[in-house]
Amino acid sequence: VNVGCVPKKVMWNAAVHAEFVHDHADYGFETPGVKFNWRTIKEKRDAYVRRLNEIYENNVKKARIDIIRGYGKFTADPEPTVEVDGKKYTAPHILIATGGRPAVPPDSEIPGASLGMTSDGFFDLEELPRRSVVVGAGYIAVEMVGILSALGSESSLLIRQDKVV
Repeated sequence: VNVGCVPKKVMWNAAVHAEFVHDHADYGFETPGVKFNWRTIKEKRDAYVRRLNEIYENNVKKARIDIIRGYGKFTADPEPTVEVDGKKYTAPHILIATGGRPAVPPDSEIPGASLGMTSDGFFDLEELPRRSVVVGAGYIAVEMVGILSALGSESSLLIRQDKVV
């Protein structure tokens, strides 16, 4: 919800609108001087994500479900038990939402790695980059480079291959 599907869909929709504006003249619409403001979509997208988080948390509270935040681990106890920050919790069913994070390799492994950003960093950008390079060929990379390009960033997609196609 925070740095994945939901905010990406907002950005994708912004890119779709940019494409529509680009094609308006072909359909007889005059749209001179149309400008895109990255900060506006970022602020509105971030506010939308915050609202969703509040709604989800309120729904969980209404259902009388406990949210326990912290670092947990399963114990060797005979019943399903998880320990979080020194306190044990036992229940017939335990859900651990890990909230994964991408890892950036050190520069010693991949020179220059610290100069890049993960897809999570895309959502922290305060302004549309004039130029951008997206490395990878997965669907997230393809979507990100498409969004950046449609919104006005001169974008390139790099794909590693053993041979030239």
